[in-house]
Formats: sequence, C-alpha cells, structure tokens
Amino acid sequence: MSGYVIVTDSSCDMTAQMAQELDIQVTPLSVLLEGRSYKNYLDGREIAFSDFYAALRGGKLAKTSAVNIEDFVQLFTPILEAGQDILYLGFSSALSATYQCGASAMEMLREKYPQRKLYAVDTLCASLGQGLMVYYAALKKREGLSIEQVRDYVEQNKLHLCHWFTVDDLHFLKRGGRISATTEIIGTMLSIKPVMHVDDEGRLIKVEIAKGRKGSIRRLKEKMAQSAVNPQDQVVFISHGDCLAEAQSLADMIKEQLGVKEVVLNYVGPVIGAHSGPGTIALFFLGDKR
Repeated sequence: MSGYVIVTDSSCDMTAQMAQELDIQVTPLSVLLEGRSYKNYLDGREIAFSDFYAALRGGKLAKTSAVNIEDFVQLFTPILEAGQDILYLGFSSALSATYQCGASAMEMLREKYPQRKLYAVDTLCASLGQGLMVYYAALKKREGLSIEQVRDYVEQNKLHLCHWFTVDDLHFLKRGGRISATTEIIGTMLSIKPVMHVDDEGRLIKVEIAKGRKGSIRRLKEKMAQSAVNPQDQVVFISHGDCLAEAQSLADMIKEQLGVKEVVLNYVGPVIGAHSGPGTIALFFLGDKR
C-alpha cells in the first residue's frame, strides 16, 4: 500500500487505460444532452465520444454540470476507510465549480478522519492539460515522493503546463459567450480561426487569430516552439474534438520539427467538448511559462 491515492475528475480527458495504469481514481462530471444526463466516464460507457460529437454536429444542445459535494464524499470515504490519504488534483476553478466541491468535501471529511491527510490542488488546468499534470504527479508518486512532495510539485509546476488550442466551429464559442455573434459571422465568412490558451488564472483566453484551419493548427506548433522546455525530452498530450486525422497531423509535425519522441492523443471529453465543439484541437506541454 502506497499510503495515498491521487484523485482527479473526468475533465482530465485521460484515457481510461492510462488512468488505470497510473492508479488514478477519477470521478465523472455530467453532460446533459437533449434532456438526458450522461456521466462523463473516461471509457465513454454512458455515451461514446464519437456519438456525442455526432449529436453536436446534428444540432443537439449540450450542457454540463460539476461533480457535487456528496459525489466527492462518496468517492473519498472508502479511500479514507481503507487507511489511505488523498491528493485531489482538480479541474480549473475558473472554469467549473468542481474543484471547490472537492475541496469542500475534504473539509467536511477532515472532522471525521482527523488522522488522514486530505489535500486539494486547483490545477488551473483543463482537458489533457489537467491530464498531463496528473500524469506527472503519478510519475512522481511512483518515484517514491510523499503526498506533500507531490502536492508541492504540482503547485510549483502547474503554471508551466501550457495549453494551446483552436476550434473549427465558432458557433460553440459564441454560444458560450467567448465571442460575439458578429465575430462568429465574420470569422466564419473569412475562415478565421481563433488561437486560444488557458492563462495563469485558469481561464480560456483568445490570444490571436489565424487564417484557415491549417494555419491555426500550425500556430499551435509554433507556440510550442516558442516556449517548450527541452521538447525532445517531453511526453506531449494532444486532445481533439473527433478530428483524429488532424490531431495526428499536429503530432507528426511536432515530432518532425521539434524532436518530440512521444505524443499521447485522446478525445476532448463531452464536458469540455460541449463548449468547444467538434473539430477542437488542443496541445499540452511543459514550457517556461504558460
């Protein structure tokens, strides 16, 4: 027994296999699609990722909800009863109430389990950026670091976890209030694509625009070239909104041009995909700054 468990939520967008291999416990957020609620499990057991994006392309509306306090209590309690401590690495508090619910659940449980260590870290990350931060934390745990050392590692490195992404359909950003209706119309007419990132406060921020789909994807690679620290030594994560071929093209580009040896690809899960839409491509790596 290692003494502690790393817990995260399904906004991490890791593959179910990776989470299992790293011994990560994951609690699902939920997505509401045409009046029916689905839990966003990493293995897609309640709604397949391809089916979710097909529904969005068909014009169906999706809304999301955070994990509530009681869900966290139910997840944490068996771990504590087994004599294990907990390190919860949560979805950016600037994008969801999930982290605060997890931290509140821990505060409640500290009274019942005063002998256990319960730590919550707001990763200020999202999608596979959060997944990559959890991945590195799990590797540190494997190296034998204590729960406090892994917590401190995440706190010290989370603002070096770079998130760069672009979307294909501006409708979803407009619906979420990220851009105006006028920007959506003009951008669509001119084939302008936003290049965005998650800033130091964990918010989605539009940084610039690129001409055309290929241009926006190329800008992601260029952003990595500008700030990545020793890219040849990194594991890089890429998430996509049901556009695997284009995500693979970006992976090939950073391997050939930046010397990256290993790239992990997976879907943008339904919780984040509901806001970014089909065709989203996001690139995650460690840099000198976000």
